Formats: sequence, C-alpha cells, structure tokens
Amino acid sequence: MPIPESAAGQEIYALDRAHVFHSWSAQKSLDPMVITGGEGSYLWDADGKRYLDFSSQLVYTNIGHQHPKVVKAIQDQAATLATIAPAHANDKRAMAAKLISDVAPEGMSKVFFTNGGAESIENAIRMARLHTGRTKVMSQYRSYHGSTHTAIQATGDPRRWPNEFVPAGTVHFFGPFLYRSAFHATTEQEECDRALEHLEQMIHFEGPSTIAAIILETVPGTSGIMPPPEGYLAGVRELCDRFGILLICDEVMAGFGRTGAWFAVDHYGITPDLITFAKGVNSGYVPLGGVVMRDEIAATWDHTPYPGGLTYSGHPLAAAAAVATIEAMHEEGVVENAARIGAEVFGPELRAMQERHPSIGEVRGLGVFWALDLVKNRETKEELAPYGGAAPVVTGVLAAAKKAGLLLFNQYHRIHIVPPCNVSDSEAREGLAILDEALEVADAAVHHPESALVG
Repeated sequence: MPIPESAAGQEIYALDRAHVFHSWSAQKSLDPMVITGGEGSYLWDADGKRYLDFSSQLVYTNIGHQHPKVVKAIQDQAATLATIAPAHANDKRAMAAKLISDVAPEGMSKVFFTNGGAESIENAIRMARLHTGRTKVMSQYRSYHGSTHTAIQATGDPRRWPNEFVPAGTVHFFGPFLYRSAFHATTEQEECDRALEHLEQMIHFEGPSTIAAIILETVPGTSGIMPPPEGYLAGVRELCDRFGILLICDEVMAGFGRTGAWFAVDHYGITPDLITFAKGVNSGYVPLGGVVMRDEIAATWDHTPYPGGLTYSGHPLAAAAAVATIEAMHEEGVVENAARIGAEVFGPELRAMQERHPSIGEVRGLGVFWALDLVKNRETKEELAPYGGAAPVVTGVLAAAKKAGLLLFNQYHRIHIVPPCNVSDSEAREGLAILDEALEVADAAVHHPESALVG
C-alpha cells in the first residue's frame, strides 16, 4: 500500500486524499504514492525508499530531477524578477525563444509561449484556422493531444469519448502502425504507401478546401511510441503542400532530446508549418509550452493582432528554467546521450528481452522513448489489457517493478521505457534488469491463460 509508514508521510497522504482532486482518476479508488525528493534519475518516497524513475513522471523530466543548473536559474530569476506580464520584453523570455528557434528546423524563428502542451495545441490549431480561413482539422487515431476542448477533440484515444460535447470540426484517420496494421500490410513500405493512400482519400472525401490542418504526433507517445516508417512524414508534407493544408507536428512529448534529436522531425527531414512543445523544454520544473511557427505563418499577424494570449505566457521563472535546460543539454551532450543509450543499450537489450519473454509482442522506439507491446498470444497479438482499459496482469508487472524500486509508465497493454535523456548506462541497465524480472508476471499469464490474472 502506498500509505507511508512515517508520520509526516501519513499527514501528506491524508491531506491529499481529503482535498486534492486528481486528473484522469476515480477519486475514491486513487491511492497515490507520496514523493518527497528526487535527484537525477531517482526519486524518494516519504519513507526514504529510492526509485529509479523510468517514467520521467509524465515523460517530461528530460534533464532529470533537481538538475543544479536549472534549480539555480529558477532561484536567481525569482530573486531578480519573479513575474512580468507578457506584453513586456524580458531577457529570459527572449533568450528562451531564441534557443528554441535555434534548434527548430530552418525558417521557424518565432515562438508563442503557453503554459503547457494542451494550450500549445489549442493555439496551433487556432493559428492554422485563422491563417487558412478553413475550419476542419484532421488527426490520427492512436494519438493524444491534450485535455482542453480543442485538444481533446483532436485526440484519437478513448479519453476523447466522454468529452465530445460539441463537434469541433475534427476528423480522424489511421496512421501507419505495421504491428497492428489497419491496411493489411506486410512490410513497412506497404504500410507507408497504404497509409498515405488512405489519408489522401480522406482528404478528398472531406473536401480539401475545408481542411485547415493535419495534426499528428511526430512519434506518437502515450498511444504506443510508434516511429513512422521512412517516407511517411515526407508524404504527409507533400499532401499538405498540394492541398494548401498546414502541417502541425505535436512534439510535446517527443521533443527536446526524447528521441535522440532536438525535435523528432529531425529524424525525418521535414519542416512542419507549426511545432507544438512543452514538457522537456524545461523538464517540467515550471509549467511551460509553446508553438514554434514558420516565418510565413507568423507574418499573418504582422499588422493584425493575434486573437489569443495567456496571462503567464513566457513566465520568467519558466523561461529561465528553459534557458538553463537547453544550455545544459548543449553543454552536457544530453541529446547525444539519449541517441546513444537508445542505439547501444535500450534497442539491443529490449529486443533480447523480447526473445526471453513470450508476453512481449513487439519492441518499438528510439532514443530514450521505447514501448513494449504486451500480448496474451504472439500469433493473434491479443493485448494483455483491452484498448481503453486495464488488466490485473499489467498492474502486477508494474507492482513487481515498483517493489524492486523501478517506476514505469503504462498505458493499457503497453509498458513505456522513458527515463531522463541524461540517464547513465548503469542506470539504464539497472532499470532493464528490474523490468526483466517483473515481466515474469506477464509471462505467467501467457503460459497459464486460464489464470484470473489475465482478466
């Protein structure tokens, strides 16, 4: 049970359960762990137990917990100027925008700041609609874009269903995913070609002149970490250019080193019209998100006011944290480390783990952004947990890992391996060894499908 043994921990737990209303949760059944400290890739609970954080919380502590350069930058900024309205110029806000645009694709030199990822999506879609004069947006199934009104409509997973109060002009389509292909493809090239053909047909059926934007996660995150096949994003870019549609790449989770590149689009050689970001831009130390836009898009509002804004847009504490984060990532080779860990540790070892564990149907990922697709049967690919739901056996894997000191990210039948981008080789291998043992719980369900654990 997460209820701490220490008196101080019990007080925190009691206050939380009495007064905090938690996200995405049935409040009465929630049983949160009390966290009291962190450093690097590790966290401590209220009883002093240490955990290796392979979740990066909600996949955002890209530079780890309590990085001293980022903590000091926040402290210094708080002592200098704790807040300032967005209408004014500020040194940290201006420098953060420059550093972000410096690592974005060429020709994207303007940044609009928000407080987080969902607001970034809201504003990117608003910009696309205003720039094009069109209203409709196309987005993928198996996607997550945020919980605000427009963002949740663009989302393609079951969290959208109870939030569809009013249609928001969003149309969903199937993206490429060979392991669970919607197109009966047998190769990555077939999957790419058929997914692009499907998207083009959808554009024609919906009416190209009605579509403002296609929004997609460059590498879908919460929905399963499915790197697109070679040529897919270039094909989407060509379709957008042909029909006058803007391309929005959601890099809220995939950006700032997570995939072993500053932005995941760097792997695929394309330039979107708009990039949304948040999370890793400052490791979530102070809430920050934003939209990077092509110069031609930004010019739409050169002489006409942009009809949007936020009280805390580019907040100095958040901007100072972003400046320190990006500078430290450059100085310490954090992005390069993520690429190397993915190529030399996670990729080879997770694929070897797949050979040992019949519960692993597929291993996918790049950088420090990996997923295990857990199945009851490799031949049928039946998931260990239903789409949109959970199963005791997956909960059992998570519990076994946690007991051994490893925190994992989970969604339905998948386990995601997403530590900080500056995770060390020894930490990466430590976490994989714990995961290797925990997966015996899932294997038992595969070997004994009559077990009640399978659910």
